[in-house]
Amino acid sequence: MQKINYLLFLLCMPLLGYSQTELASFFSDHMVLQQNENVSIWGTENPKKKITITSSWGETVSTKTDKNGEWNVKLKTPAAGGPYSIEINGSETLLLNDVMIGEVWLCSGQSNMEMPVKGFKNQPVNGSQDAILNGNNKNIRVFSVARNQSLKPIKNVEGNWKVASSKTVGDFSATAYFFGNQIQQTINVPVGLIVTSWGGSRAEAWTDEATLKAFKSAKIPTEIPEKSIQHTPTLLYNAMLHPIVGYTLKGAIWYQGESNKNQASEYQDLITSMVTSWRKQWNQGDFPFYFVQIAPYIYNKNVNSAFLREAQLHTLNSLKNSGMAVTLDIGNKTYIHPAEKKKVGERLAYWALAKDYNVPGIEYSGPVFDTMNIDGAIATITFKNTPNGISSFGKEVTGFEVAGDDKIFHPAKATIIRKGYTNGAVTIESEKVKNPVAVRYNFKNFVEASIFSTAELPASSFRTDNWSE
Repeated sequence: MQKINYLLFLLCMPLLGYSQTELASFFSDHMVLQQNENVSIWGTENPKKKITITSSWGETVSTKTDKNGEWNVKLKTPAAGGPYSIEINGSETLLLNDVMIGEVWLCSGQSNMEMPVKGFKNQPVNGSQDAILNGNNKNIRVFSVARNQSLKPIKNVEGNWKVASSKTVGDFSATAYFFGNQIQQTINVPVGLIVTSWGGSRAEAWTDEATLKAFKSAKIPTEIPEKSIQHTPTLLYNAMLHPIVGYTLKGAIWYQGESNKNQASEYQDLITSMVTSWRKQWNQGDFPFYFVQIAPYIYNKNVNSAFLREAQLHTLNSLKNSGMAVTLDIGNKTYIHPAEKKKVGERLAYWALAKDYNVPGIEYSGPVFDTMNIDGAIATITFKNTPNGISSFGKEVTGFEVAGDDKIFHPAKATIIRKGYTNGAVTIESEKVKNPVAVRYNFKNFVEASIFSTAELPASSFRTDNWSE
């Protein structure tokens, strides 16, 4: 019996060294490829093996695997359309069906990006029923990356492309879905969304080791921790982002920041460095990066999240080709996950539609603080990005504070002034401050927006001072 088993082992030995044609998981049925591009497709095979890729839209490209059996080709895509098929010929033949050509966006962040259309347990998403009922749309596809972590960069992820339907939409990232749905409905092309997110994750977890060397607070791990994996630098980048690098994109959206609220002072530099490194790795130039400003919420009294919101606002200046969706009007005192994910996704989409798809006539940014002028006891604040002025939509204008040289802020009376200011202005005054030097607007944890553009986009919280508290 032992001789027979040994003989079988010898006969099987050649098979053990055989390497089949394999693709990264996101190259599969139902995927979306970026239109009008030379998109990257890659996989593994036997070393020095010829690989031929043939598409049903008429493009063919060939290559040979390297000594490690790896291959990577560029395949020219047509204008948006489909469905198409792609055939990969190596040691065996693989056929990818129902491939669409359109717009591809990377969607990353923490739990507010992860939150599905159906909501979390006891935490709803407004409009989820309508979204699910009307979810049948073959032109929206989502690839959700499974949670994973690694000390070193790996080459593949777990996940699969799913076509939007009433059966699938409930489990899609709500922010990503509403973003993609708005784009799909507006420009009428297929949209692919690659969602890689983890609740509670810090920005450092989505950043590579080389980039983090500039940040002394980021300690590179030498082993996987038992707890708080999502807080640990590089672990999510290595396992959930690095494998996707190279998949041709239009751009990225990002919803994160709550877990970095205690490090507001370095957040602007961290995000700017993180995105700059992503862009360098993708080698697609400065692709658009649109992010969500964290919403008002009752945090620990020792933390003022307005400083983190300020860091996000300032990131617009340090990170080119970026945009920010303000959520100052949709916070919740008791839930850190705002239910108005539809508004969040659509506000991100406004940036993309205006900046990347040249849709005319829409506003994409809320009012942004521009100047302060002081005349006696009255401070006048002006805004930019308000082509049609500002409004409180019938609400009392609240949230403004003013301080003198003593740096003590007092609640202030605020009035929207329209006459003489094409883009709108607000006057600020308080009986307790005769000589104002600084103004703040909604610069606390939980606040309610009262200044909007006439397109109903809220202004960010802001301050005119640079004091430490």
